[in-house]
Amino acid sequence: MTVLSAAILLFLVMDPVGNIALFVTLLGGLEPRRARRVVVREMLIALAVLVVFLFGGQVVLDVLQISEPALSIAGGIILFLIALKMIFGSAREIFREDPEGEPFIVPLAVPMIAGPSAAATVLLLMARDPARWPHWLAALAAAWLAGGVILLAAVSAARIPGRRTLSAAERLMGMLLTTVAVQMFLSGVREFLSLAE
Repeated sequence: MTVLSAAILLFLVMDPVGNIALFVTLLGGLEPRRARRVVVREMLIALAVLVVFLFGGQVVLDVLQISEPALSIAGGIILFLIALKMIFGSAREIFREDPEGEPFIVPLAVPMIAGPSAAATVLLLMARDPARWPHWLAALAAAWLAGGVILLAAVSAARIPGRRTLSAAERLMGMLLTTVAVQMFLSGVREFLSLAE
């Protein structure tokens, strides 16, 4: 996997377009300047969480004795389920009630940005080729930066794009993520079969 493909995968998993409505809704009561600061803070927290998973993921795998094929297959299944949710439903339905006051860490940083799928993805990337950690870190940084720019622009504009536009974009990202999930699953099965021979 190249740095570009890894960055695109992480961007799709983080789903900043699908998170626009939630960010704008939860930060709508704040002053624009304060709302931007909250977005930056939450994005930095999410990045820190994902970096911890990137570099500490192998230790978790070793302790739990999880093989790379198993991780790849599990990651493919998780991504596939998330993709189906993006296509046929909305990830924003998880948080129907707005928390009182200013959101902190939950639900914006975790799990909307640094959710289980993003953590599993960075862990899988590192497990497949630990020597390429600078590439995976660069891919994570690129995906994180692109998502942050989108969310900052949306919050700064203080308006949500048309519901149909958001829905269409989220479904398109879900379709792309579906193909990635299937490929990840097939790669895991192929690696398992090659080890079993």
